[in-house]
Amino acid sequence: MKLNKEVLGEMRVKPGGSASLDGRSTKRVAADWLGPQDKDGPDKQRKKVAEEDLQEFVDELSAAQDLLWANGTHALLIVLQAMDAAGKDGTIKHVMSGVNPQGCRVESFKQPSAEELGHDFLWRCSKVLPELGAISIFNRSYYEDVLVTRVHPDLLDRTHERRNGRPDEKFWGDRYADINAFEHHLHRNRTRIVKVFLHVSKEEQKKRFLSRIEDPAKNWKFSVADLAERKHWDEYQGAYEEALSATSTAWAPWYVVPADHKYALRALVGGIVVDAIDQMGLKSPEVAADDLAVLAKTKVELLAET
Repeated sequence: MKLNKEVLGEMRVKPGGSASLDGRSTKRVAADWLGPQDKDGPDKQRKKVAEEDLQEFVDELSAAQDLLWANGTHALLIVLQAMDAAGKDGTIKHVMSGVNPQGCRVESFKQPSAEELGHDFLWRCSKVLPELGAISIFNRSYYEDVLVTRVHPDLLDRTHERRNGRPDEKFWGDRYADINAFEHHLHRNRTRIVKVFLHVSKEEQKKRFLSRIEDPAKNWKFSVADLAERKHWDEYQGAYEEALSATSTAWAPWYVVPADHKYALRALVGGIVVDAIDQMGLKSPEVAADDLAVLAKTKVELLAET
């Protein structure tokens, strides 16, 4: 099963174009594949369709991972970025549920360590890139260094990169150029990159924060720091708008996925990942004639055992 190309195209940020986050829905894609909206009650039918599609994508991803590992010719890097409570952890859990853990690794990037601050901003991510045949998922990434630091430029003091007050547009432009060059290098060396921004509304984030506070089983998910960052909502939206617009390229495009409905979000991300692997054109490796002869001989020996 493949996600509708019209849906994929709508979510993709056109290289050289604007991300246009203000004009994008956080609830659904216009080219909807789930059927009509149920106005009289819970959207059970649409949720059912999305969950069935997600399961198909999970199964296809599992089979695709086998081919990826068997060929060993490509790697897949999935970059997830979003505001707090947009659903990154749940998306990873559900979309990658059928993947073999031996060939997949999740990397989460939080506040940089002293060692990481002693290197360039790409270093801590570059050292955990996937090997050929493997999948890596970055839960946040090097993009934090053009998002969080854009909203809180004082953080650059720790890296000795802040010069004469606030960084100017050239500083950020150079960082975008570095990211594009880095990702182009990875692409040329057979690491395919899927970048997904989970586009959640401020209203939905509020609901999810309240859910974490009101449910004792979810209390651990909430941090007072999340509320502090929420106060910078508009600044973050501006930082995301600029970063996505500047770094969506032919070799590493951004996908803006509506995240207010988790059931649709997960199916859409699953479809995006399956489409990316499908574009690799992977096939089962051919076995040499000599090796086939060895397999045939081994089969005879095994069948002859008493």
